[in-house]
Amino acid sequence: MLSRLADAAVPVFGRLGVTTDAGFGPIAGSIIIANHTSLSDPAVVLAALHRLGTEPIVLAAAGLWHVPLLGCVLTREGHIPVHRHDPRAAQALQEAQAALSVGRSVLLYPEGGLPHRKGVREAPPRPFHPGLFHLAHATGAQIVPVGQAGARALASGSPLEEVARLLTAPLRRPRLHVHLGGPLRLESEQSQAQALAVTHNALTQAWYAAAQQLGAPVLLTGR
Repeated sequence: MLSRLADAAVPVFGRLGVTTDAGFGPIAGSIIIANHTSLSDPAVVLAALHRLGTEPIVLAAAGLWHVPLLGCVLTREGHIPVHRHDPRAAQALQEAQAALSVGRSVLLYPEGGLPHRKGVREAPPRPFHPGLFHLAHATGAQIVPVGQAGARALASGSPLEEVARLLTAPLRRPRLHVHLGGPLRLESEQSQAQALAVTHNALTQAWYAAAQQLGAPVLLTGR
């Protein structure tokens, strides 16, 4: 339901394009990683994946479960709350591993939270947290990097700026783009640092491909 709603709602606010290196969406049981730049980009990514026939389980900030109605939808559909800086954080990886074991794909944001920067310009992904390495190492699942660009034009900046951008988006209908890079698997002998460097590079390339589709100016860092 969440993916279908995103696919229906996103075209109201912007013009979404989707490209892939492989020519098709992720296979079942994939770990999907995406860059996180805005409160709006999960909807953009879910809409793009839905068009490619994928409705993943999402690992999302636990605070979203306190939002009326949304929390009920997230629980009913089996999405996974992430309690950052909390002993319960490990539970999210266990639940993700269980979902992968029954053939569900999971979507996670390896950067963690949102960047602390102003403006709508694109910037590369920030360093990854180690959860991705532990999940991929435990399951052997393939990793699919998903780069998105343009979401900051829908919602970014101060709370007032976010509301203003979101309210005017149906009139502006900014261009949005999602690009799926080729899948990869971690090598068993790779260290955590090596594995995160490889996956970070793959996501950076996918993000750059999306930004290039928009002709978007980019910053040199993701901060």
